[in-house]
Amino acid sequence: MPLSNDPCLQRFGIEEEYFITDLRSRRMVAEPSAWVLDACREAIGQGFAYELLQGQIEVASPIFDSAAQATAYLSRVRRDLNQTLAEHGLGVICSGSHPLAEWKAQRITVQSHYQQLLGEYEIVARRSVVCGLHVHAEIPSGVDRVAVMNEVLPWLPMLLALSVSSPFWQGQLTGYFSYRQVACDEWPRMGVPEYLPDDQAFEHYLALLHQTRAADKEVDVWWGCRPSLRYPTLELRMTDACPRLIDALMLASLYRVMVKHACLLPAPGSHYRPESHWMLKENRIQARRWGPYGRFVLLPDTTPMSLAQWLDRAQQTFAATARILGEDGVFDQARQILQVGTSAERQVRCFDRPHTSALVRRQAVVDLLLEESAEG
Repeated sequence: MPLSNDPCLQRFGIEEEYFITDLRSRRMVAEPSAWVLDACREAIGQGFAYELLQGQIEVASPIFDSAAQATAYLSRVRRDLNQTLAEHGLGVICSGSHPLAEWKAQRITVQSHYQQLLGEYEIVARRSVVCGLHVHAEIPSGVDRVAVMNEVLPWLPMLLALSVSSPFWQGQLTGYFSYRQVACDEWPRMGVPEYLPDDQAFEHYLALLHQTRAADKEVDVWWGCRPSLRYPTLELRMTDACPRLIDALMLASLYRVMVKHACLLPAPGSHYRPESHWMLKENRIQARRWGPYGRFVLLPDTTPMSLAQWLDRAQQTFAATARILGEDGVFDQARQILQVGTSAERQVRCFDRPHTSALVRRQAVVDLLLEESAEG
C-alpha cells in the first residue's frame, strides 16, 4: 500500500499481547495445548502471532484509517477470542504483567526465532513475562523518521503513565506502577532510544552493530519508540498492555496525533538535545514508579508538573492536529483515566480488600483483569 501524504489522514496499526489464563486456578497457562493455540489462531484470524512464551499470544492488526476501524476490529478479536477460550476453561488477560504468573514455570515458544533469543539472552528471556501495547504510526515518504521520533519522545512517559498496568511481579506487589518497564531494562537496546539526530545516524548505528556482530541488524533494537525495520512506521513500544480496550484505543489515538503533529512541522525534532534526552529518562523513571502520581519536567520549563498538568500542556500543543484527525475528544478520554484510576491503581485497590488471604486477593485481581480484558 502506498504511503499517504494526506494532512487529514494518519494511518496506523495496533499490536496487543495477551496472557492465556486458566479460569479455575487464575494462573497463566505455561504450556497451552496445540488445539488451544489453533483455536486462538482461528478466533483471531490473520493477525494471530506467537509470542516469546507459550502462554502468550499476540494480535497484529491490519492498517487502520480511523479509530472507529480499530475499535471494531479489536472488539471483535477480544470477543471471539474469549468466547472460544471459554469453551476450554480459559480466558485472556491484557495487562503489563500477570498477578499469578511465575517466570520459572513458563516455557519458551519452540519456534526458531524465540529459541535464538533464549540461546542469546538466557534468563533475561525466561523472565520476560510481560505484555505491551505497540502502536505503529505511518510516516509519509520524504519525512525523516528519527526526526519525528525525537519530536515525540519527550511525551512518551506521559503515555506510559496513563497505561500502567503491571504493579505485580511473581505474585507480589512491587511498589511500581509499571514493573514491566523495570523488567524491560534487563534487555539490551530496550527502553529509551540512543541519542540520534536523523535517519542517517540510525542506519549508521545499525550497521555498526551488525558489523561488530553485537546484534542482528533485523531484530535486536527494541526501544520504547523505534523506526520499524519492516514497515514505513514509527512504532510505540513503551506502553503497558491495557485491560480496558477503550484505554488502548485512546493511547493509540493520542500517539498518532503526536506523530501527525510532528510530521506537519517544518523541522521536527530540531529542539531535541542532550538535556531533553536526560529528562526523558527521568520522566520514564517517574512514570514507571509512580504512574499518574509522578512529577514530570519538560524543557525549557524546569518546574515539575503533575500528569494532569502535562495533559493540559499536551492539549495546548496538539489540539489543532487532533481536530484535523477527528480526535478532538482524546484529551477528555485521557482525563477519564485519571478520574477512574489507571489499571495499576484498580489492581491495587482490588488487592487491598481486607479480611481475606493474599492468594484470594490476587485471584480477585485476576478476575478483575479477565473481566476488563473481555469488554469490548
